[in-house]
Amino acid sequence: MKPSAHDFPQRAAAALANEQLQAAMRKARGGFVGKRRKALEALPEYPAIRAAASDIRAHSLAHLDFYLERFTERSEACGTQVHWARDAAEARQIITNICREVDAKKVIKGKTMVGEEIAINDALEAADLKVMETDLGEYIIQLAKETPSHIIAPAVHKTRAEISSLFARAHEKLGYKEVVTGIPEIVARARKVLRRAFLQADVGITGANFLVAETGSMVLVTNEGNGDLSSSLPDTHIVLTTIEKVVPTLDDATTLLRVLARSATGQPITSYTSFYTGPKRSDDSDGPIAMHVVLLDNGRSRMLGGDYAEMLRCIRCGACLNHCPVYSSLGGHAYGWVYPGPMGAVLSSLLLGLTETVHLPNACTLNGHCAEVCPVGIPLPELLRKLREEGQMEGLGSRRDRWLLKLWSYTARHPRLYHWLSRWAAPILRWVCRSGMIRFLPGLGALLEARACPVPEGGSFQHLWRKRSSEHKS
Repeated sequence: MKPSAHDFPQRAAAALANEQLQAAMRKARGGFVGKRRKALEALPEYPAIRAAASDIRAHSLAHLDFYLERFTERSEACGTQVHWARDAAEARQIITNICREVDAKKVIKGKTMVGEEIAINDALEAADLKVMETDLGEYIIQLAKETPSHIIAPAVHKTRAEISSLFARAHEKLGYKEVVTGIPEIVARARKVLRRAFLQADVGITGANFLVAETGSMVLVTNEGNGDLSSSLPDTHIVLTTIEKVVPTLDDATTLLRVLARSATGQPITSYTSFYTGPKRSDDSDGPIAMHVVLLDNGRSRMLGGDYAEMLRCIRCGACLNHCPVYSSLGGHAYGWVYPGPMGAVLSSLLLGLTETVHLPNACTLNGHCAEVCPVGIPLPELLRKLREEGQMEGLGSRRDRWLLKLWSYTARHPRLYHWLSRWAAPILRWVCRSGMIRFLPGLGALLEARACPVPEGGSFQHLWRKRSSEHKS
């Protein structure tokens, strides 16, 4: 996926004008939020578990080198081959080489945002390999030739009618003439089509939610079971993940699992929670003959020990997306890269650079809800605010915005000037808002297109306070 976060304003405008997208986002908005709320209400000890989860992630990152070495040692002792990739290009090359070594023709994939980050599908298809996504949401967007718009629900932006039409076009050439419209029928059709792919695949690729240093295990959570099939049916299983996913012990992993599912989908635990520790043994009934783990850095080691190291705590639950009014209005594609929403605005800026993503940190109301719902306590508003400051210091963004911020900064540092201006500006602003003329002021038309502007009282706070105090005394 080619990054295009620089085009955020244009993509945002197009998203707001897309009626089908708006309908899909309205339907999805309440589901995630409501289920999470009910799940947490049923777990009174959640605050303590959340604090423990945050501590686990902070400790793991503080000793990341030690736990990665221990994970590698334990994994290799179980027969897994561990590969280190400094960047996306190296990760693509490692995976392509593994497929070539086993003379693979067909590859199946579980959902992995890291795979999207390194554009692994494009690389494998360029190597003449047939790649099929097995997660239902990923399969849908693969047919649509699109990218995920959510980190846990890739096709959340699609309506049922769109999916039905998509299946009708794609499956007709496979011999399916009936158009499926109901959810059970759509799922059943996908299962029939994917079953053949599972049985014919030479290589299966999955991600990993956590890596356990204690045992050398990979932990994967899914609700469809496609991860288990992708990892156990092909002769070769490749786990593609990033270096910050490692945790010290199995107990730590289970603590994180307790907050992950509840924050993501409102479940006490996902339908399938799988621990993979090495390839098939002689007495195992199934499993891959060979197992590989590709550990990707791709800029994450630069974040360690810096101002944004807390972003590496992220467990990809998607709670910040689900509670973000900006994401809920635009969907994920407006963000222009793999990671959308508040976590994406931070992570994309750090991985791609502020020059490419300057609009993303500014696409935030700073309401703080994302920090409130984050299960590992990432201070997302603080990180977004710091990115804004860096963008300002580097002279990024529009010249008008930088000039207005400098003007505001100067005024705020001179109280007498500020009070004098506010005294005269407040009545004028009241008239402009009441008359509707505010929409015609330079720079405010687009800002107020999707916002209501409350009518001011007609005076500054201090002026009105003094006036009402004197009236009260009299």
